[in-house]
Amino acid sequence: MDIRPINDEYSVTGQITTGDIDEIKAMGFKSIVCHRPDDEEAGQPHYAEIAARAGELGLEIRHIPVGRMGVDAEGVNSMVDALDELPRPMLGFCRSGARSTAIYEKSQHIRG
Repeated sequence: MDIRPINDEYSVTGQITTGDIDEIKAMGFKSIVCHRPDDEEAGQPHYAEIAARAGELGLEIRHIPVGRMGVDAEGVNSMVDALDELPRPMLGFCRSGARSTAIYEKSQHIRG
């Protein structure tokens, strides 16, 4: 994993696996947000698999998929809700981390 901090409350990374979640928990993250749609790429873990392992470890998780069309208003509003409702520090992931960064930055304009 290449975890890149955006600030003290939010970091991003590329695709994670169920095997990464123990390390994510050990690093002190309290929640995860998946910005990757299921079946975007052959062989990627489905959100349900990631969510099941995160739940076993007591991490909160949310699925806010950002598709090929990019970040939309509904996604940004869902991200604002996640930031208001989930504990931090939070880890966002997608294929590379770019969409997780973009949606976070756009949510900050709304959160003020």
